[in-house]
Amino acid sequence: MEEILVSLIKEYGYPILFIWSIAEGEFGLVMAGLLSHTGDMNLFLSIFVGALGGFVGDQIYFYIGRYNRKYTLDFFRDHRRKVALAHLLLRKYGWPIIFIQRYLYGLRTIIPMAIGTTKYDNKQFAIINFASAIVWASITILLAWFFGEVILNLLKMAKAHWYLAIPIFLGAIGGFYYLAEKYTKPKKRKPV
Repeated sequence: MEEILVSLIKEYGYPILFIWSIAEGEFGLVMAGLLSHTGDMNLFLSIFVGALGGFVGDQIYFYIGRYNRKYTLDFFRDHRRKVALAHLLLRKYGWPIIFIQRYLYGLRTIIPMAIGTTKYDNKQFAIINFASAIVWASITILLAWFFGEVILNLLKMAKAHWYLAIPIFLGAIGGFYYLAEKYTKPKKRKPV
């Protein structure tokens, strides 16, 4: 099974990375960094493909917001606070929020769509988005490539001691989710 997976990744690694970067990204970029570390993928081509996928994904989200404003606002009815936060962040910080939006948990797809619903210049968004995608892919892939041996050793240990790795992994995910929910929920106001 592992051999089949490895051969698929070697043969279709770049298209998988491109599609993965459109949809989500970080896990795919880390995998590309690890595969570049082992020599199964080219480091610079991985960065280019990952950046291109991230750029295309955010452009898609932006244009969904631009040309389907009503649908976008209806779709995010349950996330109105996040859309409002995206508008406030854009108004307060301007273009830097476009640059760092990839690193904001829970806002990665919302911010480009929310910006698309505004009158923000699409060419300026594309330029900032492309620069951001290059930095995002470079940092993530280079870190995974540089620490590749450490990550691979951790994965070997997790495979050997799966009974410990699973609860640790689930606990880390649960803790991250708890913290993200705690800090993004609205604070209750005390009655005056």
